[in-house]
Amino acid sequence: MTPQQSIFKVLILHNKLATEEDLALLFQQADDPEDIIAKMVIGEMISEPIGDKLLTLYQHNLQKQHLQPAAAMAGAVQETHAAPQVEARVQPTAPRTETPRPVDPHGHRDLAAARPPVADVSRSAPPTPPPARPAPVSTTPPDAHYAPISVNVRFDGDDRQLILDLLRAARQLKASDLHVKSGAIPVVRKATFLHELALPVLPGDRVERALYSLLSEEDRKTFLDTNDLDCSFDGGPALGRFRLNMLRQHHGVDGTFRLIPDQVPTFDTLNLPAPCRRFTQFRQGIVLVTGPKGSGKTTTLAALIDLINATRADHIITIEDPIEFVHPSKKAHVNQREVGVHTKSFANALRASLREAPDVIMVGEMRDLETVSLAITAAETGHLVFGTLHTPSAPRTINRVVDVFPPDEQGQIRAMFSESLRGVISQYLIPGIDGASVHLATEIMFNSGAIANLIRENRSFQLHGMMQTHHKQGMHLMDESLLKLAKEHKIAKEEAIARADNVGQMEKELAAIH
Repeated sequence: MTPQQSIFKVLILHNKLATEEDLALLFQQADDPEDIIAKMVIGEMISEPIGDKLLTLYQHNLQKQHLQPAAAMAGAVQETHAAPQVEARVQPTAPRTETPRPVDPHGHRDLAAARPPVADVSRSAPPTPPPARPAPVSTTPPDAHYAPISVNVRFDGDDRQLILDLLRAARQLKASDLHVKSGAIPVVRKATFLHELALPVLPGDRVERALYSLLSEEDRKTFLDTNDLDCSFDGGPALGRFRLNMLRQHHGVDGTFRLIPDQVPTFDTLNLPAPCRRFTQFRQGIVLVTGPKGSGKTTTLAALIDLINATRADHIITIEDPIEFVHPSKKAHVNQREVGVHTKSFANALRASLREAPDVIMVGEMRDLETVSLAITAAETGHLVFGTLHTPSAPRTINRVVDVFPPDEQGQIRAMFSESLRGVISQYLIPGIDGASVHLATEIMFNSGAIANLIRENRSFQLHGMMQTHHKQGMHLMDESLLKLAKEHKIAKEEAIARADNVGQMEKELAAIH
């Protein structure tokens, strides 16, 4: 076995992405680990996002081997085992004093935990292996080996006060997320990077009591029944709103808080492209906001709804799980419904909304066939519908919507969708080159006669070419947005290359940038 294969084997087995028997069969089919990753994605052993993460980490370790041949294998093993070592080297009764290793911003230390369901693998076209990508230079900021962040949190207070103090500290740090894990030090996410707080390890029983103190009786019962919970927590004017996800794992109960800004974001604060305003001027049809997790889809939707709220005397219904941004009625009349609290499901709420005289319907997530079907029906019957999908580009969005339906219905759905679609916004949030900021990269597609024809005829692979020739209509590709950010020195070159659709062209364009 070559050193490259050995590194690859360590990564796969540690993260439990395949068994040794699976690997042996894969190595019989291909020698190059990059080809094996492509086969794993095609064979639906892993999803495309996990495949990208695995490829990046594997290439990173190859680069380390090139720079330090003698230590390459030790470095690979140490990096993949970093997560369990964190707990082993922290004493549970005293604050941490040594400088910790930074947590990988892309989550490579626990790929198995981040693995989404197989159903998330895109089925947009006959599968092809992902393009070979150069080994990226680490995009972690030069000064990323931070000492733990000091915060004003009373560790000797009661359990509820402890969790409230942690939320307040996260808000003051302008973090996007707070992770409270049983048997570990609390962690915040800033500018896509995770940072530990200068606090002792939290015992599992205390974390559980603290999180339970935030729940209603109904939410507590749901969690005890299912060991999973998605809900919102309102800390009042002083603390603000949070989206809370709770789960039970082998060390105890964990909580992840998404911090929701006090004010509904605007186009100007988000730096959304000007053509996006056109999506709020349609009277009917469907607009989709897409991207991977943590790409700001909910925030973009909130800005679109807020603009309609401020400029049109319409009836707006939002269906969310849970409610994040609260929209006070301005010029429009706004009703917000939370799945599990105000309605049984997205599909139930959508079906009921058709009899509630809305002008605009916002669907927080289009998860299943019934929800997608009802959203298209609502768009066809004279409503303006906004929804989200976890897809990285406009062509894949089209295919994801169609592929939800049985094969014998897809022709009809393509025809319906080609008429009701108004456009797609795909987006990424990318860490800035300074390590303290994030920047929005977007791809925008508006429907037109030519694009509708491609959708009807199942030629979505030609959509990118069509978008390139229709710049005057406000369309642009993700690669163009990434290239602009890299040329403006807002993001690192390797970040642009890692997300590019045409890697070779992106490398060529960036080669001249110093």
